[in-house]
Amino acid sequence: MIPLHDDNPTRIVPYVTYALIISCVLVFLWQLSLGRAGQNAVFSLGMIPAVLFDIQQLNPQLVTVPAWVTLFTSMFLHGGWLHLLGNMLYLWIFGNNVEDAMGHGRFIIFYLLCGVLAALAQAVPYPASPIPMVGASGAISGVLGAYLLLYPHARVLVLIPLGFILTTWRVKAGWVLGFWFLLQLFSTMASKSGGGGVAFGAHLGGFIAGMALISLFKYRTIRLFAPARSKR
Repeated sequence: MIPLHDDNPTRIVPYVTYALIISCVLVFLWQLSLGRAGQNAVFSLGMIPAVLFDIQQLNPQLVTVPAWVTLFTSMFLHGGWLHLLGNMLYLWIFGNNVEDAMGHGRFIIFYLLCGVLAALAQAVPYPASPIPMVGASGAISGVLGAYLLLYPHARVLVLIPLGFILTTWRVKAGWVLGFWFLLQLFSTMASKSGGGGVAFGAHLGGFIAGMALISLFKYRTIRLFAPARSKR
């Protein structure tokens, strides 16, 4: 089930969402421009639990920022085109409405805070892990958690593969995001503890953080579990 678009109009232009997408794309293009040295950027700017908790020391030649700063820089790095495009698709679809519900300034803080909490959710259980974590997935998971509580009744156009046939269907956001959360939960249970690959723990942590924080960041006039809005 791949989301393609939601039928949920916004009242404002989501400048922050656009800026985050552009920033992630530009940073990824910078990574590609480095060639083989791009891997060094992942270790220099990615969040490494063992380095963050001062269990291991990073090669001095790779140190460019303090370890705690990588909680933020890691959000703008990505491991490949699919990683980047998947994250940006979800941010494009769901980020504008969450930004609309809290305003530009609050959305920036909300997004970064969810990203930090997501990274810690991945790092704290495995503090000695030497594997760098990169990607906007954790922060975007927070956006998804917030969207679930804000607009569970909004309709989302999803692409559903049925064998060799692709079909589209409009589904309530609550079902789409609930399915996404369960998929992350099952993937976390099936994945190797502390191993490489997808940081499912960060996805879960970010999602829960977004659900927990939305009431603090949204405008008071915005109700949770709002009915679907129609386009003008």
